[in-house]
Amino acid sequence: MGAPPTRYDISREGLTQLLTGTPRYRVDQVWNGLYDRLGEPAGWTDLPIAMRESLATQLPTALQPVAESVSDRGDTVKFLWELDGGSRIETVLMLYRDRATVCISSQAGCAMACGFCATGQSGFTRHLTVGEIVEQVVRATERARQAERRVSNIVFMGMGEPMANEPTVWASVERMHGDLGISARHITISTVGIVPGIRTLATRPLPVNLAVSLHAANDELRDELVPINRRYPIDDLVDACRDYLRVRNRRVSFEWAMIDGVNDRPSDARELAVLCRRLRPSAHVNLIPLNPTPGYPTRGTPLARVHEFRDELESLGANATVRQNRGTDIDAACGQLAAGQPVTVRPSRPGTDVTAAPRR
Repeated sequence: MGAPPTRYDISREGLTQLLTGTPRYRVDQVWNGLYDRLGEPAGWTDLPIAMRESLATQLPTALQPVAESVSDRGDTVKFLWELDGGSRIETVLMLYRDRATVCISSQAGCAMACGFCATGQSGFTRHLTVGEIVEQVVRATERARQAERRVSNIVFMGMGEPMANEPTVWASVERMHGDLGISARHITISTVGIVPGIRTLATRPLPVNLAVSLHAANDELRDELVPINRRYPIDDLVDACRDYLRVRNRRVSFEWAMIDGVNDRPSDARELAVLCRRLRPSAHVNLIPLNPTPGYPTRGTPLARVHEFRDELESLGANATVRQNRGTDIDAACGQLAAGQPVTVRPSRPGTDVTAAPRR
């Protein structure tokens, strides 16, 4: 006998089979408990007590809580979970005045080896299942409800490369959209540039958003910052993004982590603006001040220079915004998720100042 399906891995058909002999309306009530009421079966009071007790055993949770960190006066919460087999992942809930966003993981670790990212520094462990992905959203939604917020946005920007686990990621998107009621237009899938994944995403039926972690607009620099660029160089990546725009008619965002003296020069702004013009009018740049990680000593661009860089891009005809970092002090911001795993220290680029690199 194998292990029972986890609570959010099971499909509607699988639940019907699990509850063979149970009236159809009971199956509907259980599904409603999973995706509307949330929480534990003990709280699904429209079901008989014996059935609730049985469901708690038949449908175990996939995420075991390990730790929780809070920042920004309670508006940013980072959850550390342990999975079956001992792997750990992190999820970040960000509360705003009238909504909430959840940043979720798609893998335990990451094989992309981007040196400035803590997840990439820690290496790859395994793919997540549909249930492990969906349950992150469910658990964060429960917490948001306590703060009287509704989760309206999901970003696949946590641990892992979503396009390396694309079939499972897409199945989880369908579950979030169809059962949790989160609009596909408010779901963003991020990638470091896995071209086949982008092309597959263009064929999918739901209008999700695509974000590409670009960080450099020439192959020499991007080969260093984002090693997968050696397999899928910038021209191939831009072609895939252009085809995605043509098919989906959804804006593509470029994520750009600002690294002091590395990719924040006027020449970088010019190269990036030229690249964006290749995708006009639907390319947008999100500038992200580099967050400190223990394995990458080069410091992030000072905030004043980040804003100057944005202004330079806009003067060259590119649309750009500066992302406000949340949860930096609890290692919950972009590029900081490592789930407590050891990281590999990379040397800084020649000529960069490592003396000011933050340490934790």
